[in-house]
Amino acid sequence: MFMNSYQAAARETAVYPADMGVVYTALGLNGEAGEIADKVKKVLRDNNGEMSLETQDEVMQELGDVLWYVAMLAWELGYTLRDVASANIAKLSDRQDRKVLHGSGDKR
Repeated sequence: MFMNSYQAAARETAVYPADMGVVYTALGLNGEAGEIADKVKKVLRDNNGEMSLETQDEVMQELGDVLWYVAMLAWELGYTLRDVASANIAKLSDRQDRKVLHGSGDKR
């Protein structure tokens, strides 16, 4: 499935307050990312860092939820997923060309 096709299909399932779209989707994205972090944390705590196939599948399901929120937040901001992906690759390629992939800061 192409990114923009996914975004359009995801949009068909969006149910949230229209006047709070950016806030709702940003908070949802954070919540879903937190669920992934929590699952991985429990793998470290309870299973010596060994991820079972069941947990791996659970993380994959949460990744889908993250993708949904990314798609909807992008849409709320007027971007397609293609826009977001293209801009990200351009940024990373520029950093790679300038040999600044390592380090910190958004403006490097």
